[in-house]
Amino acid sequence: MRPPILEQDVRAVLDRPLPWDRLSGKTVLLTGAGGMLPSAMVDVFLALNEPPMGIPVRVLAVVRDRARAEARFAHYRGRPELTFLVQDVSVPVRVPGRVDYVIHAASQASPKYFGTDPAGTMTANVIGTHHLLELAREHRSEGFLFFSTSEVYGLVGGEAPITEASYASLDPTELRSCYAEGKRCGETMCVAWHNQHRLPTRIVRPFHTYGPGMKLDDGRVFADLVSDVIHGRDLVLKSDGGAVRAFCYVADAVAGYFTVLFRGGDGQAYNVGDEGGACSVLELARLLAGTVPELGLKVIRQERPAGSSYIPSAVNRSIPDTRKLRALGWSPRTTLADGFTRTVAALRASGRVAA
Repeated sequence: MRPPILEQDVRAVLDRPLPWDRLSGKTVLLTGAGGMLPSAMVDVFLALNEPPMGIPVRVLAVVRDRARAEARFAHYRGRPELTFLVQDVSVPVRVPGRVDYVIHAASQASPKYFGTDPAGTMTANVIGTHHLLELAREHRSEGFLFFSTSEVYGLVGGEAPITEASYASLDPTELRSCYAEGKRCGETMCVAWHNQHRLPTRIVRPFHTYGPGMKLDDGRVFADLVSDVIHGRDLVLKSDGGAVRAFCYVADAVAGYFTVLFRGGDGQAYNVGDEGGACSVLELARLLAGTVPELGLKVIRQERPAGSSYIPSAVNRSIPDTRKLRALGWSPRTTLADGFTRTVAALRASGRVAA
């Protein structure tokens, strides 16, 4: 049985007017299945098998850590529709039987890994993408969805929202570029396989996404701030808090991914984010401090410790233009305040709070 807020989020996605019946009897292979975004898609796939929808879908979840995956999906223990494949995507994935859809979301997305494992960061997005595109081609899959990132846009400046064509400079010799350059290469490979092999590839570019399944040790500022709240600590900023980001609630983002999977154009990329969730890091900290008013939390400033492996972004403002995705019938439904309130409540209810 799914926790209440997760159940509500899953039902909110399934309430979207999408052609869910298209998945009936299909097998979906999904990499990085233990991560927040792909794991939320797994929740939706498995819920399709349940009443009232009763649409049979089989999920092959590629993970690197079986114990962690089994803990994340503990409420599905014994479900025959869910199979774990434990391996790194830098090694070809071998699957008996057919694979109708491939969703490639395996990647280190936290900046804390860009400095400690840049090679591994690139490998999943380049070599892993090659292996999975070939798997999809061999199985004549109906769809291939690649998880890219808003970081492919590089050092975009100015106040205007970022469209799918808003590219700026990205220095390939900067260590932090291992993530963005790996994703750029993965995107180009998707376009190449579509044009040369007629593989129906589609690309999503997630902007900042949050929700109950987020990792509190992720290293990104919004995860640090949520962690402070649920542990009852004053919220610590390691900058002036002036950077502006657009935050999208996970249920809205997942609805966007399914919209692209079903309705997107082959070889096309789509921003998935929420312009309405834009705020500065300082404004977010103040909002979060008020989600549990009885704690009386404050926002304080603290320098990042010397020797930290975290490599901060040089982009001061990142807000997506989602008109391309909205043209497919999608729109976000969760406000910033409601989304972070739900996130904090779900994490506190799960027991992930300091004693």
